[in-house]
Order: sequence, then structure tokens, then C-alpha cells
Amino acid sequence: MSARADTTTVLAVDLGAESGRVMAVEAGAGRLRIEELHRFANRPVEVRGTLHWDVLALWAEVQHGLELGASRHPASLGVDTWAVDFGLLDARDELLGNPVHYRDRRTEGMLERLTAELGRERIFRETGIQFLPINTLVQLFALRAQRSPLLDAARAFLTIPDLLNFWLTGEKAAEFTNATTTQLFNPHQGRWSETLLGALELDPELFPDIVAPGTTLGEHRGVRVIAPATHDTGSAVAGMPATSDDVAFISSGTWSLVGTVVEHPIVDEAALAANVTNEGAADGSYRLLKNVMGLWIVQECRRAWSRQGRTLSYDEIVVAAASEPALRSVIPVDDPLFLTPGDHPAIVQQLCRERGEPVPGTPGAIARCVFDSLALAYRGVLDTLSGLTGRAFEVVHVLGGGSQNRLLCQLTANACRRDVVAGPTEATVLGNAVVQLQALGVLASAAEGRRWIAASTERAHYRPQEAEAWDAAFDRLTDVGRERRLS
Repeated sequence: MSARADTTTVLAVDLGAESGRVMAVEAGAGRLRIEELHRFANRPVEVRGTLHWDVLALWAEVQHGLELGASRHPASLGVDTWAVDFGLLDARDELLGNPVHYRDRRTEGMLERLTAELGRERIFRETGIQFLPINTLVQLFALRAQRSPLLDAARAFLTIPDLLNFWLTGEKAAEFTNATTTQLFNPHQGRWSETLLGALELDPELFPDIVAPGTTLGEHRGVRVIAPATHDTGSAVAGMPATSDDVAFISSGTWSLVGTVVEHPIVDEAALAANVTNEGAADGSYRLLKNVMGLWIVQECRRAWSRQGRTLSYDEIVVAAASEPALRSVIPVDDPLFLTPGDHPAIVQQLCRERGEPVPGTPGAIARCVFDSLALAYRGVLDTLSGLTGRAFEVVHVLGGGSQNRLLCQLTANACRRDVVAGPTEATVLGNAVVQLQALGVLASAAEGRRWIAASTERAHYRPQEAEAWDAAFDRLTDVGRERRLS
């Protein structure tokens, strides 16, 4: 792809938990065209029992991708990554160790200690964020509880995309969408929570000013650096070609983030009881959602099978799962046993055994159990969000890499009893680019960006089937079903 006189090209750096890429997005004549410049693996590294992100290797890969993109004469570039993890800088702005992976075991038991000390109601009232052991707040609490010297040496806190943007421009800033995910941001006041920073004895000076998506941060080698929605799910939702507000989304990848967009955060007793989260959106609104364990379970199963000498592609796993009977075994996919790396096929079998479900033995049967169970988990979240918002969600948009999994998309339609629109696969890159293009003045609004995305991408449609079987399976999996059987 070579830039034409009547087009504008931007570069989107998108880092996920399993891989990263640098993409060129060319905009013109009401359409967006994507070219992949560089793709690379994101391989965590374990050192002396601690699981780290290899952030310096990622930086080198990003630099290489941007060098490849220079020939496209980009008008700007933007970075998005996963949430919650961070780097700490010392007084000389040097990184204090490799950032620790959110799946590291240093936070085991820390969520319980944190909530016992500060109270769930107090934390949720301040932040509106779902309680998960991976949250930034929990990680910082663990550092404090373990008397880590890093906090004493630190002079700046930067989430992963903010760290990369600092290395690109020399400017320290916290982008809004990612700041909201930390469980340290007060959405009512629009700033870091003084209450929680004080409770954790964290110096407010560590935390940089919060900036809105679309803010120009500086330049890198003569190219303007614009903060998109730096949380990858924030960018994915910005890349959703929805024409109605009454829709739900599933950003489907390593995690599945199931939610809807609301104008203001919902931080009431019902939201606390449901353990939902309110994360910032690219336009300043909020994504009301829940994290579901997602395709991470399949990724870990695949790694476990590979260690046993059975190398299977994702396509082969899906084909094998499709040949298995539906709903033979269902499990709670959000069981904490799945959070850390390990023998996930054995965990699937263990949970089936404990619940009295048939125990799957083959990769296809195990994967089918996971896919069916994920679809049922999505239904549970959508029903919860419907109750909190009063919306029906007649359509569910599946975004990201998981939108290519035709089996899971059909199962999602079946379980949720709602139409599913799958795609675009590159929603995160497109959303990243759209925010840049708005900042550049190429697009007048987010709505115009959605129209361009709709005109530029193909989407698959799925309608629900076999409603009674899925209703029965949902009852089997949930407390509702157990209560009905006891009544």
C-alpha cells in the first residue's frame, strides 16, 4: 500500500497478550484500508518465579514496525495495549525492572486482603471497577504488602501504553480509557482517586495527568504521536460499526469483554452485587462490562497438548470441537483455577468431575466444553447488563480475533438468544485509527468513523437456534437452575 494524494495514512500499534502488530491504515473516499506491516509474538518471561512481560523486546519490535511504516509517510501513529499492567520509573526516568505480568502469582490472596482492609463498597463507590485479582490496584497493594523497594524508588507510574508513549515522545501522560481500568480512577471526579491513593500510601505525584483520547502527545522521528483509546478494548469498541445504542459487544480474544456503552458509569448497589466494571470509552462515555476468561483457556489447552506432543492449530481445534455433541459438559469458565498458566485440559476435566458432568477426554471434546461454556457465560453477563440498563440487546457485536471462530459465534447466538454480528476482526486497529483520524480532522465524528468502518469491512450474521436446549444448559450451569430443581 502506497499513500495517494487524496488519502491519509496512520500507523496503529496494537499489542495483545499473545501477539503484537504494527498496521498501516489508509483513509480516503469514505473507506479505510489496512495493511499489516509487522507482526510478532508477545512471549512472557519467567525469572526466579516471577512472570514478566519482555517489554524491551516489545519496544524493539514496535520500533522495527514503525521503521517499516515510514515509507507510507504517515500523518500520525497511535499505540494501544492490554490494560492493568504498568512500569515504574526512577528519578532518572529509567525503568525499575521489567513490568510484571498480571497472571503472576504475586497477587494471590491480595484481593481478599485489600477488600477486607478497605471494603468492597468503598472501593466500588470510588472506581466502579469489577473486582479481579489482576487489577492494578491489587498489584500495587501487593507491592506495598510485600514491602517492595520499588515503590520507594519510583518517581513515576505509567501503564504499558503510557510507557511506550513516553519512550516515543518523552512525555508522561495517562490516557483516559486505560487509566479507568486501574481501579485507581474516580469516574465521578474525572481524576485519580485521592481516597485510594491515600489508603495505599501512594504518592499522588507518581501518577501523571490524565488526557483524553485524541490528544497529541508529541512526535517520534517527525511523526505526530496521538493517544487513541490506548486500552485495546476501548479501541475495539471504537471500531464497532453499530448504528444503534441498544447493542451489546463481545471483544473476543485472550479475554472476552462482554458489555455495552453507557453515557455515565453505573455505580449502585445492583452494579456492585453484579461485580460489573465501568471503563472509559473513546468518546468519553463508559463501557459497562464484565471480563470473562475468554479464549485464554483454549490457548493454554493448546500449549498443554503441544507439550504432550500433539500440535494442533486453532482451526483444527475448532473443527474437532464442532464434531462433538453440543452441551454434553458445561463448566464455569471464570473459575480462578483458569487464571494462571497451567494444565488447562486437566482443569476442565477436574471441574466437570466435581460438578457431575461427563468428563471430556479428547481435545475436541475439551474444546467443545469450553466453547459451549463460554457462550453460556456470555448469556449470563448480557442478562445482568440488561437488568442494569433496561436494554434488550437484540444484537450482539462480536469483535476481534474471536469473530473468526464461526462455531463460537453460532454458539453465542444460540446461548444468548440474540442475533450475533461477527466482525470486524481488526476492530481494535480500526478503532485506534479512527480516533487518530478524528484528531487529524479527516473524520468529523465517531459516527462518521463507524460509517467508514461499515463500508470497509465484511461481517457475518448468526441467528439463534435450539433455544430450549440452551435454556436447559443455562439452568444446569447457574444457581437459577439449581434453585428450580430444589423448588
